[in-house]
Amino acid sequence: MRGIVYKSTGSWYQVKAEDGEIYNCRIKGKFRLKGIKSTNPVAVGDRVKFDLEEGLEDVKGVIKEIEDRDNYIIRKSVNLSKQTHIIASNIDQAFLLVTLNNPPTFTTFIDRFLVTAEAYHIKTVLLFNKIDIYNEDELAEIKYLAALYREIGYECLGISAMTGKNIDKVKKMMTGKTSMISGHSGTGKSTLINALEPTLDLKTSKISVQSKQGQHTTTFAEMYDLSFDARIIDTPGIKGFGVVEIEKEELANYFPEFFALKDQCKYYNCLHLEEPKCAVKDALEDGSVAWSRYKSYLQIIKGEDEQQYRIDNYEEDQ
Repeated sequence: MRGIVYKSTGSWYQVKAEDGEIYNCRIKGKFRLKGIKSTNPVAVGDRVKFDLEEGLEDVKGVIKEIEDRDNYIIRKSVNLSKQTHIIASNIDQAFLLVTLNNPPTFTTFIDRFLVTAEAYHIKTVLLFNKIDIYNEDELAEIKYLAALYREIGYECLGISAMTGKNIDKVKKMMTGKTSMISGHSGTGKSTLINALEPTLDLKTSKISVQSKQGQHTTTFAEMYDLSFDARIIDTPGIKGFGVVEIEKEELANYFPEFFALKDQCKYYNCLHLEEPKCAVKDALEDGSVAWSRYKSYLQIIKGEDEQQYRIDNYEEDQ
């Protein structure tokens, strides 16, 4: 039988078969021995082949093959730094929820997410959530950030999952596609999904007053079929986003504004660090490339870990 993985709990997987039935499946042990360094060899969104086994109580499935992935989003595993974690696969687009505060989403986090999405050819839309609670100065800051990323070529939209502002525009973007939603805990992922499809009634949680951080309400990635011909993958809140599987020589290719200047550098293999006549560094000086983006680039190329990059490069520019 063939199907798509809709939920992963680490040991069991919910697979929706071609006939529409949902089966609880496990994997054969050999999947873990194929050189896959990921902590989760099977990810939500995977197309799989599986066999059914008749048990004493119900029918279970055994996943025997993962079909080739169109793409996937990957990051460093939180607990095992040498391993990776595949967040989701076979995605048409990703939505990254950004909040100015409660919790803050720093530009370093945004840039690391965007680099990974670029590397795996996944379109990303930045959704600036909670715009109903910002004051005039905060709204101006959001508009500045949105303008910065729009200039690079990313689609940006201000929304309020709580009041429903611009949710109709998000629905339009999602129709006919499989979308992944990501962001820090507390940015409003579950609230947004409830706004898109109220019948799902996903659990939401308030921000921790003490830490200003969100509390995890989604424990495992899970995909939902929506009533308006769309699928959405809800993911657990991410504290940090470690970039993996990208060579230093390739990194600048995943910053679109750097890539556009690549052929203007004196050296074809310019890393935009200390090399003379570097078009990217010239663009920094004339303001056509944002310093926050260059600082994110430097942190990634130097391999600084997530504790070091939980600072806001944008704030440093001000």
